[in-house]
Amino acid sequence: MKKIAILGECMIELNGQPFGEMRQAYGGDTLNTATYLSRISPQAQVEIHYVSALGTDKLSRGMLAHWQADNIKTNTVLLDDAHQPGLYLIQLDQQGERTFLYWRNQSAARYLLKHHDYPQVLAALAQMDMIYLSGISLAILPPEDRETLIAQLTELAEQGVEIVFDSNYRANLWNNAEETRRIYTALLPIVSLALVTFEDEQAVWQDESVQATIDRLSASGVKNIVVKQGKCGAFFRDFSGNQAQVTTVAVDNVVDTTSAGDSFNAGFLNGYLQDKPLDHCCRQGNAVAAVVIQHKGAIITSSATAHFINEFN
Repeated sequence: MKKIAILGECMIELNGQPFGEMRQAYGGDTLNTATYLSRISPQAQVEIHYVSALGTDKLSRGMLAHWQADNIKTNTVLLDDAHQPGLYLIQLDQQGERTFLYWRNQSAARYLLKHHDYPQVLAALAQMDMIYLSGISLAILPPEDRETLIAQLTELAEQGVEIVFDSNYRANLWNNAEETRRIYTALLPIVSLALVTFEDEQAVWQDESVQATIDRLSASGVKNIVVKQGKCGAFFRDFSGNQAQVTTVAVDNVVDTTSAGDSFNAGFLNGYLQDKPLDHCCRQGNAVAAVVIQHKGAIITSSATAHFINEFN
């Protein structure tokens, strides 16, 4: 069995139109990936631990119960009686593309490393086969805690824990792109697998092409690289230098692209944890994302992806 820790923030989600009908749910890039990975992976194959902090309020405890129902381990979720989860609002256009409004500056996850029980979480991370985090996981932390986390991950990587990173860039969480580049530059040398989106890489690094992104990440020391490009599919380079594009199948009924990249990562990681070739992992990622974008919200009904248990494992 592989043990993976997925580190980040989950927030309350409001989905709809202001002053109109609203649907309350929850979501967050890394939690979305954790949920879909758990739903498409047999429990005997992968043990998924979510690493975050929540409040002690009713909504926080409700989220914990939902995660546990999805077979996500929550022993590394700390409860903070001084803070609550953040909140975000999704607005969709007629093509299913989304815009977000956030209220997260005082969220419990921001204070994860300052929690008095965080040393217990760090000890648990040392027992993992893999740690997965995103650019958002880093961005929400106070600057000094970002530096601390990267130092801790570096030590864990030296001990043999595999580090997986999705650069998932949200400009409004950083002071500027230079700050983002400095933090990512510190992390990338210990990253074994990068799952990035080309649009984000362009925004941070001004890459002119997918190949430029692949070459830059490879030069940084990343062994396995996947560059997502929406409906154009994914491009990869493996540790041996083999690279190719894996195209998608067109989806006619796109409803909501909120969790497209997160669900791709889940499908990919399911294959990666089984040591499947990267092209196969990309096809799995494309397949999961194609289903998810046909439903509203970051986390869709579990029945929609249930068939992948048999198809992927």
